[in-house]
Amino acid sequence: MATIKDLRLIPFRIPLKAPLRWGKASEMAALEHALLEVELSDGALGRAEVAIRPTIYGETLGSVRAGLEYLRPRLLGLEADDQEAIRAVLEGFPCNHALKGALDTAIWEAWARSEGEELHQVLKPAKHRVRVAYLLGMASEEEMLADARMAYGAGVRVFKVKVGRDLEGDSRRIARLKEAFPDAELYADANETLSPKDAERYLLAWKELGLLYVEEPVPIEEVEARRKLREKKILPLIADDSAMTPKDLRRELTLDTFDVLNLKPARTGITWTLEMLSLAREKGKRAMVGSQAQSSFGAYQSALLAFQQGVTEPNELAFHLKADGGFFSFPPFREGWLYFEDLVEGRFDEEAFRRYALM
Repeated sequence: MATIKDLRLIPFRIPLKAPLRWGKASEMAALEHALLEVELSDGALGRAEVAIRPTIYGETLGSVRAGLEYLRPRLLGLEADDQEAIRAVLEGFPCNHALKGALDTAIWEAWARSEGEELHQVLKPAKHRVRVAYLLGMASEEEMLADARMAYGAGVRVFKVKVGRDLEGDSRRIARLKEAFPDAELYADANETLSPKDAERYLLAWKELGLLYVEEPVPIEEVEARRKLREKKILPLIADDSAMTPKDLRRELTLDTFDVLNLKPARTGITWTLEMLSLAREKGKRAMVGSQAQSSFGAYQSALLAFQQGVTEPNELAFHLKADGGFFSFPPFREGWLYFEDLVEGRFDEEAFRRYALM
């Protein structure tokens, strides 16, 4: 089997059409990410996007570079299909989720190509289409409506709304969205902004507005509050930050703190995403796939996992619509759906990538 010959990191920047705001104070005006390349001894090349999120994972471009240099001598020379050895190296380097998720995905793609296939051919779909969701950040009512109109026009029919800073303002914006898009479905992401004493009041208000579910309403360390909130069955709860790794997920499953698992291949690659999906499925939990605010290329690789057995909910695969450009020809959505037959037609555009690369 071909071995890992080289690892390369190429930073890139794609501006957003408008800033994304979430949580208590986070804001992003551009995708300032990196493309990770894994080259094998037979020339096969695998790629993945490193979604650099200092305020979420504590990773910066500098730390990603340093982490890659630490892992380089431990990965070079390993056979690309030796999942046990590769996993041991990556799991022996705690945290650094975005770097390790990208490494795992790029190695998978390189291995598939070494075998004469593409990633979509080894990650065989369990269904022919999946529903997609679009993320609406914290903004004024008019800004949010304009953003939603753009996504709706692009075929999106489910919206994830960032909430938690102001119940009255959040409720007003949600009501405006429902009025403007009566056939669309909505759910909320509170990004841990609610206190345990306020969470029930907020969820009751959001239930009245007809939301599907709410993601991470309270801080993740408030485990008992989260468990009690779920027991009230006001709205189904989505686990995201509280279940970043298989280890986290096992704890949350034991405590039964959530209803829907939001899988983020940007931080769990392919190996851990499939493992976590299996764990959730065994416990009867629903699942969705999120793209961690990636470009169209990262969204493509995440989308391949959305077609796996056990993914039941709308998947956050439309963030690239916010980007002012890209280097992967992501297919259009059709009345709220992404079709596998369309997805596999997408291609990485080398010339376009060079326009965004910071070299």
